[in-house]
Amino acid sequence: MMEIRRLRLLKRKRESGGNRGFTLVELMVVIVIVGILATLAVSRYMAMATKAKQAEAKGILKQIYVLESAYFQEYGNYWPSDGSSITADSSETNCNNLSMLSVRVEIMHSARYSYSVTGLQNSFVAIATATGLDDDPTNDVWRIDNTGVLLCSTDDVPN
Repeated sequence: MMEIRRLRLLKRKRESGGNRGFTLVELMVVIVIVGILATLAVSRYMAMATKAKQAEAKGILKQIYVLESAYFQEYGNYWPSDGSSITADSSETNCNNLSMLSVRVEIMHSARYSYSVTGLQNSFVAIATATGLDDDPTNDVWRIDNTGVLLCSTDDVPN
């Protein structure tokens, strides 16, 4: 008698859907879809993070341009006017190299780029170079000159 009741209960459970779990195939499909979405999200995030790091170079190069223009207005030539090149990066000994001289550009200790300014009487070129913004071996290089045009000669972010 007890077994008959049990069989009836099991039969009702099966007919009503009961506590049916997920199959292994369904779980694997969900895991694959989540993996694909995560891969797309991580690659987008890495590209956006590198573009945010590039904003440092763009900002400092524009600052160098503005200060070089002001220097030219005041002294009639760009700094340094002898054709030499001045380099500054985030190292302790070299961090304030540009800020101690006439142009007054401050390079922070956390800078990801190294900067160099080469000047002549009537022109200058400022270059920002970074290595290791992301996992590829490409060096990111930005430049600005006395025309004020900011160019990326080597872009570390694929489009």
